[in-house]
Amino acid sequence: MQLIDPNHPSYRPLWGRILIVAVCFGWTAMEAIKGDPFWAVLAGGAGVYSAYVLLWSYKPPEPTEEKAAEAPDNQDGPKDTE
Repeated sequence: MQLIDPNHPSYRPLWGRILIVAVCFGWTAMEAIKGDPFWAVLAGGAGVYSAYVLLWSYKPPEPTEEKAAEAPDNQDGPKDTE
C-alpha cells in the first residue's frame, strides 16, 4: 500500500517535494526538543518515508506525454481542401 501517490501533479515541482520532507523533519526536531519522543519518532518516520518516495525513488512523468497533450493536432496551418 502506497501512502503517497508520486504521480499526483502537485508533486512535480522539486521545491514542493523538498518542502514536504523539510516540514516532516522540522516537526521531528520540534517534538524532540519539546521532549516528546513518541511524536518525534512518528514525525521522523513520516519524514523518512516521504524522502524515500518523493526524492529518492521519484520518477518524473515522460515529457512526451505532456507535450502531446499541449500540442494542437494541426501544426502545419490551414490547408486548402478545394
